[in-house]
Amino acid sequence: MEADLKSLRIDDSLKTAPPASRWATRWILAGVALFVLFGVARVAWERLNTATEVQVIRVVAAAPVAGSADRLILNATGYIIAAHKIQLMAKVMGKVSWIGVEKGDRVREGQAIVRLEDQEYRAQLEQARGQLAALEARLQELLNGSRPEEIAVARANLESARADLVNARVSVERVKKLASENVFSRQALDDAQARYDAQTARTASLEKTFELVRIGPRQEQIEQVRGQIRQARGAAAFFESQLDSTIIRAPVGGTILERNVERGEFVTTSFASDRGAKGYVVALADLRDLQVELDINQNDFARLGSKQRGIITTDAYPDRRYDGFIEEISPQANRQKATVQVKVRVVSPDDYLRPEMNASVAFLAASLAEDPANPGNVSARPVIHIPASAVREGAVYLVYDGKAVRRAVKTSTTTAAQALRVEDGLAGGEDLIVNPPPELKQGARVRPKQG
Repeated sequence: MEADLKSLRIDDSLKTAPPASRWATRWILAGVALFVLFGVARVAWERLNTATEVQVIRVVAAAPVAGSADRLILNATGYIIAAHKIQLMAKVMGKVSWIGVEKGDRVREGQAIVRLEDQEYRAQLEQARGQLAALEARLQELLNGSRPEEIAVARANLESARADLVNARVSVERVKKLASENVFSRQALDDAQARYDAQTARTASLEKTFELVRIGPRQEQIEQVRGQIRQARGAAAFFESQLDSTIIRAPVGGTILERNVERGEFVTTSFASDRGAKGYVVALADLRDLQVELDINQNDFARLGSKQRGIITTDAYPDRRYDGFIEEISPQANRQKATVQVKVRVVSPDDYLRPEMNASVAFLAASLAEDPANPGNVSARPVIHIPASAVREGAVYLVYDGKAVRRAVKTSTTTAAQALRVEDGLAGGEDLIVNPPPELKQGARVRPKQG
């Protein structure tokens, strides 16, 4: 037994690992260390070289323009609006069965936009048309008068009544004679006389009936039916209009700004809540008829006048300029804001302009006499406006070769909200960083935001 237990002891010579195993362990540890070192280096490199994402706009110089900088009397900011925006409503209630436009589609005047289910309106129209047809047939019958067959029947009835009257007269005379001879009783005479009187009345009635059939209907009857026909025609026209109104058409040519319904939704004839029936189907406007809506401070309002010219620019496309003039001045001021609303028409709008875009208008004074040495009174200094949020501690940051470059500028305030006029430091055409991050430094790598 002891011999068996001794044979189960572990040989100490096997505890030492072979040389090949020790080298494998060293290679594995070295690989892990190298991998960790590579990851740390990569993270450090990305932190040092990652570009900060910033909002960038192009600096636009508003000069030279025809008219010197002295002619620029006021700058104001507002929003582009459609001069005539239409919320197209239905004239009848119903469920949408088809809609043929999407937001942004251009439509022509009279183009079908939405169709409503029309089964009920078609049934009402058919009913009205049936009533009209029946009344027209009745009128024609009255105008044609009695047919020869009807006159013949009336004459035959009259002749029969006259024959019966003759027979009744003979009968009453006979009974009267026999009653006088006491052959018939007084009661028989009274009965014969009653039959004679009744036949006389019947004959007189049939004579009048025959005369009416022969003459035809009265003029009052004809006029009554004609009045009923006019009423039926009005009802048919109304239901036809109702049926036609189930097709909602564009009242003017323009662009679809908003699509408010989907197939299967119920449309009513008045404005409704979002949870119920829809009050209008689409909103559209002619984007060739645009205005800039401005709120002018009352202190500056005296500088402006009707038809005054201005230069329009937008934040989205600051390098594009549009001519405009004051088309509408509100007849009343806003007491809370101390402003007067002014609308400036865009003379030649294009596809770059959209309603609700931010826009700025530089109003110009009336034309001055031209200086022969400076035709058009062109200013030597460009007029540049930048957002106030771009200036930090008297300087702005520009983008050159993917890096932020700090540049000192001299600015002055304007009447435009959140805008400054650059007196020195920029010439136009630079890429300006708007709302620079607080941690942004000179030479930092930056990249413009997309979209």
